Amino acid sequence: MKIAIGGDHAGFGYKKELIPKLEKWGYTVTDFGTSNEDSVDYPDFAHPVAQAVESGECEIGILICGTGNGVAITANKHQKIRAGLCWNEEVASLIRQHNDANVLSMPARFITLEEAEKITKTFLTTAFEGGRHARRVEKMIC
Repeated sequence: MKIAIGGDHAGFGYKKELIPKLEKWGYTVTDFGTSNEDSVDYPDFAHPVAQAVESGECEIGILICGTGNGVAITANKHQKIRAGLCWNEEVASLIRQHNDANVLSMPARFITLEEAEKITKTFLTTAFEGGRHARRVEKMIC
């Protein structure tokens, strides 16, 4: 599976730590930045991740910023993106099962790195349930 990952300065540290984990777990990772902790604008990184998933270049996206909200809002401007903000494993599981989320957004300032790793693993290993949820997901696109 190919994963697009990106984030702003607040998410850089977690992104840097997650990439080797993802590769160890067998995923191919494309890093869309940022490359350090200097202040940047999160849309500059959220849009390329969303575009990579939307185009099919990557199957899943992971975005990390301070609250997770800015990158999720930005990614969700793309028609084929369903980005969900996760702060625990249960939410990560449910956004995959019920919403067929294709982009994971995490709040680096509100979760630990260990939690981020568990959330990521749960998101990546949980399947969409389909059924009644598929009907609802189909209604999301404007």
